[in-house]
Amino acid sequence: MKFQQFKSILIIVAAAIVLSAMYISNRMIAKLSEQETHSMEIWAEATRQLVVYEGSIDLDLVFKILNENKTIPAILVDANDKPIDLEYGIRNINLPENPKEQEEFIRKKIQELKTVNTPIVVQIDGQTKHFVYYDQSSIIKNLRWFSYILFIVVALFLIVAFMIFTQVKKAEQNQVWIGLSRETAHQLGTPISSLLAWVEILKDKQLDTKFTNEISKDVNRLRIIAERFSKIGSKPDLEPVNFVDVLENAVAYLRGRTSNKIVITTHYQTDNINLKLNVPLFEWVVENLCKNAMDAMDGEGKIDITVSEHNDSYYIDFQDTGKGIPKSKYKTVFNPGYTTKKRGWGLGLSLVKRIVEEYHKGKIFVKQSEIGKGTTFRILLKK
Repeated sequence: MKFQQFKSILIIVAAAIVLSAMYISNRMIAKLSEQETHSMEIWAEATRQLVVYEGSIDLDLVFKILNENKTIPAILVDANDKPIDLEYGIRNINLPENPKEQEEFIRKKIQELKTVNTPIVVQIDGQTKHFVYYDQSSIIKNLRWFSYILFIVVALFLIVAFMIFTQVKKAEQNQVWIGLSRETAHQLGTPISSLLAWVEILKDKQLDTKFTNEISKDVNRLRIIAERFSKIGSKPDLEPVNFVDVLENAVAYLRGRTSNKIVITTHYQTDNINLKLNVPLFEWVVENLCKNAMDAMDGEGKIDITVSEHNDSYYIDFQDTGKGIPKSKYKTVFNPGYTTKKRGWGLGLSLVKRIVEEYHKGKIFVKQSEIGKGTTFRILLKK
């Protein structure tokens, strides 16, 4: 299953769980609210019976109803919002111990309760009305929080699941990279050794040194390529070098093996740039970025490589005059398998990113690109 499909399914399942839980909890809250309103109406009627007490009323039953409300905060007030009977008219509300503070506290509480529920009218007689202001019980309040807590839990689950899946996927890719690279280095070893021997035989035959030197260079290049592949999957040795020499050496090799229609130019602020690099691997980075630019320019154009110093880092910009990259693809271009060519595996930029970021602890990204005008890749390396 592809990562995007997995992510979509996981999000859909998580959304379904959250929405279902919210629906169920809202139904439960609505039912409980109806029951609490009904209970408060009975409680309000009990307060009315107590106020208009007549001998025929069963006071034990009235007090039982009044005392049974142990969960719903309520205040019984007159038409002027003055509390009636602090002992039985105020339920499940903790009043300040200081009597001077109680009046202000009750006033604020009444204003708060007015925003929660519609008050219940207690008709005492034709002229007198009392009102019951009441809050939601702690059960309903906890149920409301349940949806938010569930949402947070599911969100955390999604984040952890994505992280685990990403790490597993990355580990699998690493194993593929390592296996493919080492097998390639192993397969190249035998023919390279044989070619080196043939080059020596050709030199002994005293053939034109121009040809034998060029063949020797290419065979040596094959040896370097095999060495690069053998280093994938192991921690490379980083040595202090002058980056100018490394870059010029890589560019010189490319210039000698590309069309005259491709112009590669290097620019430096100074000729002495000291960096810790694994030279064979970083030359591979330069070659891949330049070859990627050549493909984008269809074999004709200009590549400018600019090295500049910024605080504790060096910026290395590879600017071409190729087709450009859509902004939506700035990050995608580094994914394994991404390619715009009919042939190829689309591993070049993915390999570049791995060498720069994992082996040299740097950064690489698309600095800017414009369709039809070209692209600039930027590498950041710490001093």
